[in-house]
Amino acid sequence: MGMLTTHKISADLYDDGFSLIAIHSNLEDYAITYAINSTCGLYLKRMEKDLHLDDHMSFSVFDWDDEINDEYWTLISNKCEVEEEIPSMGLFENNISKRIDYLVRERKEVDYFLKVDAADETMFSQKIKSINQIAKVITAYPLDTTNLKSKRNLIF
Repeated sequence: MGMLTTHKISADLYDDGFSLIAIHSNLEDYAITYAINSTCGLYLKRMEKDLHLDDHMSFSVFDWDDEINDEYWTLISNKCEVEEEIPSMGLFENNISKRIDYLVRERKEVDYFLKVDAADETMFSQKIKSINQIAKVITAYPLDTTNLKSKRNLIF
């Protein structure tokens, strides 16, 4: 019998050539999307399918392919509410437990990520300033992706 070859996928294979804006806001996903579109001149729309990491975690995703400027924008929710049924012993029926899960666990304080592929620095800074002008946005700032452990969750 011949030798078996093991192939490993290198982390370098993943394209991480994107810029990321962290957004803190308690607005619902559709409301923050509308506000960003109105303020920043983007045309983000809800994708047909949410981002599913497993059977229980689903994150809303809005995207826009700006063909004129050759940029691809994606707004991703960092939080999802997960309901779990806790079986009960005895007289009471099963209980439902709710918990919050995160797309990027090491950044639990962030509500949304605005990801852009191939953005120039001046335009990127301008978008951050515009997002910070939105009334219900607490803060928005650029996020360095080099040290994010869950960076692969943002690549899809």
